[in-house]
Amino acid sequence: MTLTKRRRTLALLFCAVTFTTFLFNYTFRDPSSYLYKYTFRLSASSKGPCACRHCVTERDEDDVWFTERFNLSVHPLMTRDNSALSDDTFKWWQWLQAESHPANFSEVVDELFQVIPDEVLYMDAGPERCRTCAVVGNSGNLKGSQYGGLIDSSHFIIRMNQAPTAGFEEDVGARTTHHVLYPESATDLDNATNLVLVPFKTLDLQWIVSALTTGTVKYTYVPVMNRIKANKDKVLIYNPTFFKYVYESWLEGHGRYPSTGFLSLMLAVHICDEVNVFGFGADQDGNWHHYWEDNLLAGAFRHTGVHDGDFEYNVTQLLADKQKIRMFKGR
Repeated sequence: MTLTKRRRTLALLFCAVTFTTFLFNYTFRDPSSYLYKYTFRLSASSKGPCACRHCVTERDEDDVWFTERFNLSVHPLMTRDNSALSDDTFKWWQWLQAESHPANFSEVVDELFQVIPDEVLYMDAGPERCRTCAVVGNSGNLKGSQYGGLIDSSHFIIRMNQAPTAGFEEDVGARTTHHVLYPESATDLDNATNLVLVPFKTLDLQWIVSALTTGTVKYTYVPVMNRIKANKDKVLIYNPTFFKYVYESWLEGHGRYPSTGFLSLMLAVHICDEVNVFGFGADQDGNWHHYWEDNLLAGAFRHTGVHDGDFEYNVTQLLADKQKIRMFKGR
């Protein structure tokens, strides 16, 4: 072997040893290194439509039930651009709470987006994103569950109506990123939480404008809070078109309209990559009540006359069976 060939061979061996040592040091001795994380993310992203272990949007050609229902083209949140409602949608929406003489819808929407942001959010889905979300219902099965830490570890934590966290942190967590409510279930929020308004009528849109400004709207079909503490720059509006899509595609017309819990779940399914569900359904003794109530009969919310709780729960359980969501049933 000539001297030149020997030098080339030694150089190649040196490079191989150096590179192998580099891999060993960074991959095994320091698993938090950039190389390790980059390799993990690359392998994870190559497996599906998101970087999570299980992606809601993962397509299964054999799963006709999910494929026929899931539609990402209908965005859950209203913006000025998607606020126009078809005649059919508008009539259905107005029928929900029988608003007989609504204000001009387009004028109300115009005023609304002068008060709150007009932004298109959560449209960044892709193979590099892993957005984990916890949907926290109000069931008594959360009592003694000790789910608080797990719930708080999620990127988005969605709560609803008047659910408290103070005094229940060990079981329900302390953080809230999105709080879903309607005028009749309104509660004050901290400055960091997104208020997600579910409007059932044009007056509800007028209410949120008023509640953040003048406080003139004090009555819908019952007395309501005329002012609320909330960050107006973090107010989001549940899209009535999406509302109707949930009712028709997912609930197949069962009940008069979906519950806040099911609407919150569907919001998560359409903006999150991995969805964990807490506090849905009865407790282990079959009781239906809120986790903050001592009296088991005080919050008998299973049969309200407007929601089909059994059908909603069956759909939720089916999503869990298909590994689209993960349900934590507590105690």
